[in-house]
Amino acid sequence: MSRNQLIDQTLQTLSQLPDEKIHEVLDFASFILKKVKEEQLQKGIQQLVAASDSFAFLKEEDDLYTTDDLKERF
Repeated sequence: MSRNQLIDQTLQTLSQLPDEKIHEVLDFASFILKKVKEEQLQKGIQQLVAASDSFAFLKEEDDLYTTDDLKERF
């Protein structure tokens, strides 16, 4: 089923519901839209961080300690 067909079918179903149930559907659709936008924002932030050189210094950090520095070995 295409997107437009799904939207038309949803509108037909909504037109048969009482007002209070339409409000519930609106609240649910708003909740889903909010989740989708948050996921898109999170993916965008992850891509920015991955492409950024802000944390490059962590990759080049020298090893401060070795196994020779251990007092006890388990």
